[in-house]
Amino acid sequence: MSAQLRILRAGPGLTLQDMGRGGCLALGLSRGGAADRLALAEGAALLGHEADTLALEMAAMGGEFEATDDIRIALTGAPMRATIDGEPVAWHASHLLPAGARLSIGAVTRGCYGYLHVGGGFVAEAFLGAGSTHLAAGIGAVLQEGDWLETGADKGGQTGLLLEPEDRFAGGPVRLTASFQTHQFAEAERARLQSEPLHRAARANRMGVALKPQGGGYHIEGGRNVVSEIVLPGDIQITGDGTPFVLMSECQTTGGYPRIGTVLPCDLPRVAQAPAGAELRFRFVDLNEAVELERTEAKRRAELGKHRRPLIRDPRQMRDLLSYQLISGVVAGDEDI
Repeated sequence: MSAQLRILRAGPGLTLQDMGRGGCLALGLSRGGAADRLALAEGAALLGHEADTLALEMAAMGGEFEATDDIRIALTGAPMRATIDGEPVAWHASHLLPAGARLSIGAVTRGCYGYLHVGGGFVAEAFLGAGSTHLAAGIGAVLQEGDWLETGADKGGQTGLLLEPEDRFAGGPVRLTASFQTHQFAEAERARLQSEPLHRAARANRMGVALKPQGGGYHIEGGRNVVSEIVLPGDIQITGDGTPFVLMSECQTTGGYPRIGTVLPCDLPRVAQAPAGAELRFRFVDLNEAVELERTEAKRRAELGKHRRPLIRDPRQMRDLLSYQLISGVVAGDEDI
């Protein structure tokens, strides 16, 4: 059974996102898709979906929503304050959203991007094999108050499940592989990248994240740019003033700034979710280690469903508490004993 979700109030950055459009670089279109692809896998595990199921991405703030029918939902990614008809609900968990109930999602408490998943996934017209919005390419648009979102048929399943997320919402370690221009940076510059903390700057969006080094900008020997060539999410470009930019899901497809390294895909969610001012520490790994790390992470994501556990609910916040038989053998109190 499918339903509709109405947006009663919209935060500034609501878009529908899946894993994006791979294989379109020759068309001048970058992958796009969710800024935090791990959050899609977590939502899929909570609801029993495929990881590529379309979800609602919320940048910094959510909104208020109402469903036409009972639907299952899951909340993943950066934690946000959420309530259903005024009663708090847990993040990184699945819930039942009754028909007509108000789901309110406020600002992030950590991280940058939160995700709302629905049973059956959201439905959008596919373009080049995906339903995700790609703002930089003009595919789709930011969702607004009054929009209606179609949901797919939900095969059903449990709610009230919790998944402990990977803690990636306050910066931390990030692993790199060498890129095409890494060797053109002096050994001292490469060493400094790994020894000093970099902080996420205020300049950040779905195209890229600027970083602020403690010891000033990074510079390539000779100060050269390079012939424009293909770039990908995770590449760290060094602009003319020495600022490192980590390219994100909606990055351009080609660029002429030298790249000092490339963030492993398994660590890119940590960069995407780092709030302004968060400290990131980079470390190079060789290609063999990078491949093994990616294999391990792919296996972990595929098995997320095995790590779900029942959500412990607060009895004070259970509207249906009286429907539970909490004590067996209850008597009225006036029986002869």
